[in-house]
Amino acid sequence: MALKILVAGGSGAGKTTLVGAVSDIRPLRTEEPRSCAGRGEVVRKTASTVAMDFGRITIYAGLSLYLFGTPGQNRFRFLWDELSEGALAAVVLADTRRLEDCFAAVDYFERRRIPFVVAVNCFPGARAYAAHDVSHALDLDRGTPVVLCDARDRDSGKDVLIRTVEYAGRVHTARLLDSVG
Repeated sequence: MALKILVAGGSGAGKTTLVGAVSDIRPLRTEEPRSCAGRGEVVRKTASTVAMDFGRITIYAGLSLYLFGTPGQNRFRFLWDELSEGALAAVVLADTRRLEDCFAAVDYFERRRIPFVVAVNCFPGARAYAAHDVSHALDLDRGTPVVLCDARDRDSGKDVLIRTVEYAGRVHTARLLDSVG
C-alpha cells in the first residue's frame, strides 16, 4: 500500500531537508536560486523549491509513503491544490523563530479537512517551546498533534511520519463512522 503525504510549511522550515533525510530513494528536488523577492526571508538560504520535492519511504513491509514537499514561498502556493489531490495527510513543518510562516499551511489543511500534524523543527540556537505552547500559538483544533523533530535526522523524521499516518487513520476512521452512524 502506498499513501500520499504532503510536507508543507513556511520558506526555510526544513521541508526539502525532511524529505531528503527520510527518503529511501534519491529525492527529486526542484530548487532554484532564490530571487531578490525571496532573499532576506531566511538567513543563509540560497535556493528555494519552485514546484515540489518528492521522496519515498517504506515504513514497514507493505506500507510506503510518497512524500510531496510543497513550495514555501507564497507565489508558488497555487501548486498546493494539485499536490494535495489524493493526499491522506500532511506534515506542517514549523520554525518557532518564524511561527507565523506556517499559518497559511495550517489554514489550508483545516479548510480542506486534510488531517495534519505540526512538526516543530528544532533548529540549533532557537528557543525551545513545549508542544502545547506551539499548539496554542497556532490556535490548532483540539487533538491536532504537535511533535518536536529534527528534520535532518532520519529517525526523527520517520517518527513524525508514523505519527502523521496514525493520526490520519484515526481522523478518517472517525469520519467514516460519523457518516454511517
